Amino acid sequence: MTPRPSAYIAGIYEHPERSIETASLATVYVDIVAGVLADAGLTIDQVDGFHTSLTPGSMVSLADTLGLRNAKHFDGTDLGGATYVSSIATAARAIQAGDASIVLVVMAGLPRRGMFNRAAPGPHAVYEQAHGSTLVAQYALAAQRHMALYGTTRADLAHIKVASSYHASFNPHAMLPQRVTLEEVLEQPPIAEPLHRMDCCVVSDGGGAFLVVNEDVARSLGKPLVGVVGHGETTRNWSNGRPDLMLTGAAETGPRAFAEAGITPADVDYASIYDSFTVTVLLTLEDLGFCAKGEGGRFVRDGALQSPTGVLPLNTDGGGLSNNHPDMRGGMIRTIEAVRQLRGEAHPELQVPSCEIAVVHGSGFSLGSRAMSATSVLVRES
Repeated sequence: MTPRPSAYIAGIYEHPERSIETASLATVYVDIVAGVLADAGLTIDQVDGFHTSLTPGSMVSLADTLGLRNAKHFDGTDLGGATYVSSIATAARAIQAGDASIVLVVMAGLPRRGMFNRAAPGPHAVYEQAHGSTLVAQYALAAQRHMALYGTTRADLAHIKVASSYHASFNPHAMLPQRVTLEEVLEQPPIAEPLHRMDCCVVSDGGGAFLVVNEDVARSLGKPLVGVVGHGETTRNWSNGRPDLMLTGAAETGPRAFAEAGITPADVDYASIYDSFTVTVLLTLEDLGFCAKGEGGRFVRDGALQSPTGVLPLNTDGGGLSNNHPDMRGGMIRTIEAVRQLRGEAHPELQVPSCEIAVVHGSGFSLGSRAMSATSVLVRES
């Protein structure tokens, strides 16, 4: 039995566009906030908490643009792709402490126009990148290591993309809505071996938002109740030059979140996992405990991730591999789709029957060098 939720997610909104040619970034933020407030049936004057990350200008400038007048709790933490999964717990803690009752969590980006919201490179970059240690190369090293140790194949990774494309085919807003076959994935040109083009996420404009609220607010809105019952966060790094490429932060955050929620991986009905690359999903599935270490390649075969019939339906909007990946902050869209599933609002062809427990996982920066991880367990209350 899961514990009483610490807070609830009561509003969600994903910007429908994937290539925004003329609107300013500020306008995109405004549109997203209007959408999430409309979904919840709330107004901007009721919002008393504000979370975002790496905003253009400053948080105070964006708050002014959005018309936030009554906020008394703020957070601008940047954890890369883990940021907005982390925000779930940070907002829930603020609500438990009485610091806020309605927390707006929002992100937006226009990377297709070269407008990336990100911090400056760390001090390590000048030493690593000179030797070809780019982001995709670091993920490729992890994939190579998994293949060498456990016999994983490129076809195993391709199954993850095939499931993603199947889900995206039902999403009218997906950036890549076409279904692809295993052969088509394998035929793509290499980016960094063994990762080829379709092993990599899309680059899209857009963003999204959700509202974390207290119980009184949640029950007043007439929406299905989606509660926060478990969470874990951690970081991993090079460990003085001795990295374990097979161990991600999910090996710590998953068990911690599941223990707090009083569940095991077998209890999870739906998984939202940040999919910057296909190998990101494979390693995360293992470390969250959905299969043993080294078994990820076998676990994802033959439609295992495909909704609604697979063993573990995953990323039913199409994920970052096919739907949407705005500005390297995939945890936002993963959270939104998990809430859709728990509300019963996913596409009818992909809705998980009797979806009551979902896990959301975000990983930030690079699994092959230094990374942040955050895992949250969400439940639907009857």
